[in-house]
Amino acid sequence: MTGLTVFEAAARLASFTKAAAELGVTQAAVSRQIHLLEGSLGFPLFHRLHRRIELTEKGLLLSSSTTNALNAIAETISSLTRDSDEELAISATVSFSQFWLLPKVSGFSRQYPEVRMRIISQDKTPGMEGDVDIAIRYGNGMWPDGKADFLFDDEIFPVCSPEYADRLGEYVDLTDLVRHPLISYDTNDPSWTGWNEWLAAFSVQAPKRSSGMRCSFYAETIHAALNGQGIALGWRRLVQDLLDQNRLVRITSHAMATRNGYFIVVPARRERTEPVKKFAEWLKLEAALSALGGRP
Repeated sequence: MTGLTVFEAAARLASFTKAAAELGVTQAAVSRQIHLLEGSLGFPLFHRLHRRIELTEKGLLLSSSTTNALNAIAETISSLTRDSDEELAISATVSFSQFWLLPKVSGFSRQYPEVRMRIISQDKTPGMEGDVDIAIRYGNGMWPDGKADFLFDDEIFPVCSPEYADRLGEYVDLTDLVRHPLISYDTNDPSWTGWNEWLAAFSVQAPKRSSGMRCSFYAETIHAALNGQGIALGWRRLVQDLLDQNRLVRITSHAMATRNGYFIVVPARRERTEPVKKFAEWLKLEAALSALGGRP
């Protein structure tokens, strides 16, 4: 087992030196353990190249099975030592947490009062770092660090406060729309849809310089719209509650479907616990209900 543990680290890190640092031993100790393991097996596990190592074909097969086995052991030990009253760590963006998750999550708590929740809100794509059990991400569903289950897609359309809508009148032409303050969200995320892309979908030229407010976070654009600062792009899944409450209004029938969707993501090499399974099923049910326009 010592030899296999050392081998797994060296194979995963592609370095005897890095494996030694991770395991807290010397590089010579790592080399000796690999040598003993190769002698026991009767075949080499690494090609020793100039200043680097490379797994042999048999070494590659053993690396995969060893990593999976050690992860399974670690997960089993973790599940056996967890408290029965387990905390569920949920990662999501600030806007998804604020506008979609938090208004609904009390329903999960009423159904499963034994599950304690910790919501980790992030400004970037929710990560799997640390003890995150489940993340809710927007994208194409292809992430190397997690297994993704589709939750829902979305559509985007302009929204503003009811008071601001009164100034626009009953019918809003898109060519007139651009003369109003367009509240924008500054982001480098290529999956995000901003005003330029949205207007281009309807063959409308975006103004070279909008008089609207520019915000660092999407949640800020929605709050600016709520306060009558102008017109923002509303992602329906996020603003539906505000539309239902008439705190925001949709000002045109034009809508653009999103390229990507929202996904439930769990760590790739971790077995799903019962709280994770329960929360994922609850998310899917809430998604289905919101698609129908609410609870029956």
